[in-house]
Amino acid sequence: MSHLVEWLGHIPYEQAHELMKTRLRQRLDGEIGDTLLLCTHPAVYTVGRQKNAHHNIINPQGTPIVSVERGGNVTFHGPGQLVGYPIVQIPNHKRDIHGFLRFIEEYWIEQLSQWNITANRDDRNTGVWVDGKKIVAIGISLRRWVSWHGFALNIDVDLSYYQRINPCGMSSALVTRLCDHTKRENSVSILRQQVESSFFSHWKQWCR
Repeated sequence: MSHLVEWLGHIPYEQAHELMKTRLRQRLDGEIGDTLLLCTHPAVYTVGRQKNAHHNIINPQGTPIVSVERGGNVTFHGPGQLVGYPIVQIPNHKRDIHGFLRFIEEYWIEQLSQWNITANRDDRNTGVWVDGKKIVAIGISLRRWVSWHGFALNIDVDLSYYQRINPCGMSSALVTRLCDHTKRENSVSILRQQVESSFFSHWKQWCR
């Protein structure tokens, strides 16, 4: 089956979550091939399965809070952020959740290098980091080795939302954005096109 990238536009998190579940079921049943959902969200805090994650919500100030199935702690989604949900079947010889997370990290490290930004991994904390601050948050779930949930790249997101939580259980000062590291024009539409043209070529290479 061919790979598919779906652009959902600016969509409430709950609607994207329902579509994720639909695509997950379709992928498990073999009705569709590997699929990447791309979108942006209105402001929302999502809370993963990590114990006591809700304790890291300090002052949401009316921003919606949604508990979800992914691993990890609390994070923020909002305008100025490109969110991606890979609904992909991890092949038999790659069935290692940490290996899959490393794939997503390495993918974004390579993509950011095209903006002349040196990014890296942190062995202690999942995500992609620039100058000691997180620029890409990653949180996934697996069902019968099909992934769902995914990644969020901060482009020019309003960082004040992070000050109302301890993102991923850490200080809000440890969050950064693409616009803080480049003077080049950057927008969700530009990054969306970059991901649409590159994600599945990297995925196919990793799956070999």
